[in-house]
Amino acid sequence: MNALLPVVAVSTDLKTLSGHATYAVAQKYVDPVFDLSGCLPLLLPALGDKLPIDALLDTVHGLVFTGSPSNVEPRHYGEALANPQSPADPARDATTLPLIRAAIARGVPVFGICRGFQEINVALGGSLLQEVHHTQGFADHREDQALSVEGQYGPAHALAAVPGGWLEGVVGAPTWQVNSLHGQGIKTLAPDLLAQAHAPDGLIEAYTHRSAPGFLLGVQWHPEWQAATNPVSRALFAAFGDACREHANRNRERLRGPAPKAA
Repeated sequence: MNALLPVVAVSTDLKTLSGHATYAVAQKYVDPVFDLSGCLPLLLPALGDKLPIDALLDTVHGLVFTGSPSNVEPRHYGEALANPQSPADPARDATTLPLIRAAIARGVPVFGICRGFQEINVALGGSLLQEVHHTQGFADHREDQALSVEGQYGPAHALAAVPGGWLEGVVGAPTWQVNSLHGQGIKTLAPDLLAQAHAPDGLIEAYTHRSAPGFLLGVQWHPEWQAATNPVSRALFAAFGDACREHANRNRERLRGPAPKAA
């Protein structure tokens, strides 16, 4: 790999482990950033409004917003909490939602997975179905808790790409199988987002941005799971890595400034 690796910040949760407040993220989200995107992953603590967003975006060349057991609090999209047992992470919400908006405005590449997919939609003005499985017309997209982890992350349903869309071109196929481990999903898509794929029940499973100056991709499934052996996952992480390298190169050229004029 090139010694000048693009730097990618990976979002973390704030959770309690062994009695200690801990910033944490599963290894499965971090490794593909290095192995498949060719970037240097750095874990981003959920600092909330203490996070110096501009300084961060001056430093990194991409952002990955990961999946999580927690859900975006519905107050962020103007709704009351439907289920008091819904797990929340207000520190993460306070970190990611403003960061997403700032990153898109700056043209920093953004890749959202599961909760990250939902966060981007909410940050840009969309809303969520708080319980897809209790919403008429939609299937149950949650994992089967009776299965092993490998079984839970196994293929769950087909996904159909929007014909002629960006995602279909990157994947190189009109349909493919994905896993499914989410209780929430998109209710209304943010105006600036463009659907790229749907589940059989019509639920939006992927989107891009209509006019962002940089790369943006959100997916509802988990491409990070055994990504190295999944052609679709490899294609997505490769495209993200390419975008991060392009952004890093633009930054280096900007910092160097224009070449001196000949005498």
